[in-house]
Amino acid sequence: MNRWSERLPRAVCMWFMVVLMTGSTGASAQNQPAQPTFKPEEIEALVAPIALYPDSVLSQVLMASTYPLEIVHAARWVKANPNVKGDAAVKAVQGQSWDVSVKSLVAFPQVLEPMSDKLDWTQKLGDAFLAQEKDVLAAVQRLRARAQQSGNLKSNEQQNVTVEPAPAGGQATQTIVRIEPANPEVIYVPAYNPTVVYGTWGYPSYPPYYWPPAPAYYPGTALATGLAFGVGLAAAGAIFGNCNWGGGDVNINVNKAANIDRNFDRTKVQGGKWQHDASHRQGVAYRDNASREKFAKNVSGADARGDFRGRNGEAGDRAGAGNRAGGSNNAGVGDRGGGRNNAAVGDRSGGGNNAGVADRSSGRNNTGVTDRGGGGNAAGVSNRAAGSNRASTGGGGRDSAFQGVGGGASSQQDFNRGRASAQSSNFNRPSGGGTRAGGGGGRGRR
Repeated sequence: MNRWSERLPRAVCMWFMVVLMTGSTGASAQNQPAQPTFKPEEIEALVAPIALYPDSVLSQVLMASTYPLEIVHAARWVKANPNVKGDAAVKAVQGQSWDVSVKSLVAFPQVLEPMSDKLDWTQKLGDAFLAQEKDVLAAVQRLRARAQQSGNLKSNEQQNVTVEPAPAGGQATQTIVRIEPANPEVIYVPAYNPTVVYGTWGYPSYPPYYWPPAPAYYPGTALATGLAFGVGLAAAGAIFGNCNWGGGDVNINVNKAANIDRNFDRTKVQGGKWQHDASHRQGVAYRDNASREKFAKNVSGADARGDFRGRNGEAGDRAGAGNRAGGSNNAGVGDRGGGRNNAAVGDRSGGGNNAGVADRSSGRNNTGVTDRGGGGNAAGVSNRAAGSNRASTGGGGRDSAFQGVGGGASSQQDFNRGRASAQSSNFNRPSGGGTRAGGGGGRGRR
């Protein structure tokens, strides 16, 4: 009895110590910062095509990249209104429901069109910016420093390039390289080859994203060295943002933003700092848990529940959502399993298709591509049965990824545009089958 009375307190003490140690370990694990979603070299590869844009245009591209489906809407508007340009284009879309950053880019079709065609890149860029804003801006500064050291970034009649010491406690770089228009009323957006302009690229595992500039915007330009500048745009009215290099974030001018977007809500801007508006996400899933926790819950009612699950609460749009079969999310690429396809989006069940890529099975066809089998043709929607045709409507089935983007009389035009885009794009599926939106050859060129 005495032995048990002696051992019992010892056992209780040891158990109590184990509980305390376990609890402290769990607490310390919870207090540890989350691992970055993107590696520094991966971020550099993502921002390589835009790092040498003027600061204001760069900031607005970063903001707009967080709303990939609205980018598609805006790019299609530009295609349908080719003669409306610059500030006039911005005024023409004032009544649209898109975010102000997306509206501003209609003044820069040479920027907007690649963002729409390369949706996988756009969505990754937006995901990186939402999750690691400071890291994205730091990567831009590193690339600018390399371009300057290589002799390819300098002031000229199109732009002013200035270098200043980095503020204490700001960017993780010694200097800040700013790029501003030489004439604030006329804005030039450069085109360049990232594998050349930055010197030797140091990350073979993460080659920079690149697409040749469209001849329509950069006629007769050679990109063997340096930057190429196309026609300057009278688009000062489209500028409302800028990069806050010292703070590692993006600032906006609320008065200029209100001039672009008549629906702009000034109350959402605190201290001039840009805030992501989840209501413009249109159901596109957030890449990481932290972003989902931070942004998806800000959408009220059914939209919040749908967005948190990677679904759009309106019209059953699945764009950008994670694929539940196998847990993978493919942006702008066809899913290899179950005959399902994704276009910046994950398909949830075998039978739903999304616009922008080729489907190999069940006679289903996607907007802008060639149908591979079954004879079914769908314009703007998923075709549910071989031989049936549905135009711009889900017909009781699952809606297309880009349902509402185009339809009716424009569906054939969308089809022809998509097919031409698929044939001329830079990204191919690894299997060599259907062309990705914007593809090249082989493994899916960046």
